[in-house]
Amino acid sequence: MDFSWVIRIVEENWRQFLSGSWTTLYIALTGTIIGLGIGLLIGVIRTIPVAESGWKKPGYKIVNFLLSCYIEIFRGTPMIVQSMVIYYGAALAFNIDMNRIVAALLIVSINTGAYMSEIVRGGIISIDKGQFEAAQAIGMNHLQTMRNVVMPQVIRNILPATGNEFVINIKDTSVLNVISVSELFFTTKSIAGNNFRYFESFFVASLIYFVMTFTITRILRALERKMQGPDNYLMMGAGQDQLTTPESLAVKKQAGRDRAN
Repeated sequence: MDFSWVIRIVEENWRQFLSGSWTTLYIALTGTIIGLGIGLLIGVIRTIPVAESGWKKPGYKIVNFLLSCYIEIFRGTPMIVQSMVIYYGAALAFNIDMNRIVAALLIVSINTGAYMSEIVRGGIISIDKGQFEAAQAIGMNHLQTMRNVVMPQVIRNILPATGNEFVINIKDTSVLNVISVSELFFTTKSIAGNNFRYFESFFVASLIYFVMTFTITRILRALERKMQGPDNYLMMGAGQDQLTTPESLAVKKQAGRDRAN
């Protein structure tokens, strides 16, 4: 590989690379946020408790069936196929000339929502049932329980999976070139088509993708550690001798065993 060509390509096309990178980040971030919202909504709906008998049960089954179809269809088909069907299908079936960026946001959002809904549902199910029972005991309905008790824990628990979806979306935006969205891959393909230096051009693109995903991964890990809180803590109203650390807890447990023996 001729590194002089790499430097030359960057010097001549850095504005195009920057524009494509910004479009990639914008679509991936916006699609992930909207997809998370879709996932949270579907996760709450699919965990609504319904009595074994009553007029609500048939309606709930229909809604749950439709949501299951949405999840299975968008999880079971490639995003590149979804892009073609949604963008060109909207033009053919409904005569809608959809803006490419809007189409890209729609595609990434509903695709991410299908994955996030199952992640959210798993996060809700993982919450101890005693917390649901305690919330019901003080008069909370399902939505109040979700908003005040369950969702704060679920969001913290699914943060790693959400960050993983964000990183995946950064890379998967490359399939949007089939509908001519000017993201990083499409921009690089255009640059390589002008200078006929495909290897060097896409080498630059690969470095940009790596820098974006690596940086975002480190930011998300720092955010995860921030949300987990410190390893030691002081109980409200407690003195310094009651400072709780993993080491002090181990010592107290061992002392308890010694007293029992």
